[in-house]
Parts: sequence; structure tokens; C-alpha cells
Amino acid sequence: ADDVVIATKAGLTRTGPGQWIPVGRPSYLRQQCELSLRRLGLERIDLFQLHRIDPEVALEDQVGELAALQQEGKIRHIGLSEVSVEQTRAAREVATIATVQNLYNLADRSAEELVDYCEAEGIGFIPWFPLATGALSKDDGPLAAASREHDATPSQLALAWLLRRSPVMLPIPGTKSLDHLESNTAAAGIDLSDTEFEALARATA
Repeated sequence: ADDVVIATKAGLTRTGPGQWIPVGRPSYLRQQCELSLRRLGLERIDLFQLHRIDPEVALEDQVGELAALQQEGKIRHIGLSEVSVEQTRAAREVATIATVQNLYNLADRSAEELVDYCEAEGIGFIPWFPLATGALSKDDGPLAAASREHDATPSQLALAWLLRRSPVMLPIPGTKSLDHLESNTAAAGIDLSDTEFEALARATA
């Protein structure tokens, strides 16, 4: 379908259980892009994200390689993940950055400054762990009472809050169930007022 966006990442290696090491060498990033194209059966990846900025490699070399892949037609858009405002600014000196993906949800708003920056600059913000690994979706969690008032699920309210937070917000809640997918999608139809938005923020502060 024309509205399907295929996105993937590169820039981390898993050396053991729970061990992830940033690898931003240009040759490695290129290799990972080529492998992703082959595995996905694509000629071009819609959104290719740098999983982490490798502190051992110059940022301009890492982002510059993604820009080269973009110029070659192998990447459509470039994204970053787990970055600061300063790193995003620096990356934008090298290439156009379409999206930033950082940890952000009702329970963890440490990326507030980055959300505001992305909104001001028209960069899509992809919050990972949008449901706080299930903490916000529990029937007895901090959103339970409000969800009953809205005739919605706690998950739907958590996603509706994110969508209300900024027009550049692009939540991607993971699910293996079609029912959950449809439920999550329905969150876009929940229109929170300013008062409700602030009340939900206080309930999870």
C-alpha cells in the first residue's frame, strides 16, 4: 500500500544478553543497509535510522554515510535514535533528518526538550516504549480511572496523550495481535481537551 512506511535501524551490535554496543563505522552502516535491503526485498528503505551515535566515530562520518546511501537511492529518509538536541543539530549540518526516536511516554518525559525542538523544526518524533512497557496499560494502573470516564482503554489514553502532546508525534506501539492493533489505532479518535491532557500528565507524574 502507498501509505505503508518500511523503517529499520543500524548502528548497534548485540554482544550478549542485554549488551548492545554502538558501531557507527561507515563501512558497517553501509553493510547493514545492504543486508536490510536484501532481507526486506526492497530497492530503497523508506526510513533508515541510526540506532545510536557511536562515540568512537565522528558524527559527521556516521550521518555522512547515511547521506551517501540516500544519494545513491538506497535510503529515502534518515532518522536518528536516542539523541540530544545538540546531536540532532549537529547531524542536521550533515544531512536532512526526518525523524528522531527517543524514549518518551506519559511516565518518562525526559525528552521534553527534544520533542519541543522537533516540533519547532518539523522533525517527526517517534516515542519508543510509548506505553512504558505495559505500566500505563494495566487495568489498575495510573490511567485506569480516567479510561473508565472516557470509555477507553488505558493504552488508548496513553497514546491519545502522546498524539495530543505534539503534531509531530508518531507513536509506534508494538503488538502481535490484530485486536490490539485496531484498539491502538482507535486512540487517534480520542480528542483530549487541555484540562484532560494536563490531568493525565499529573496522574502519571
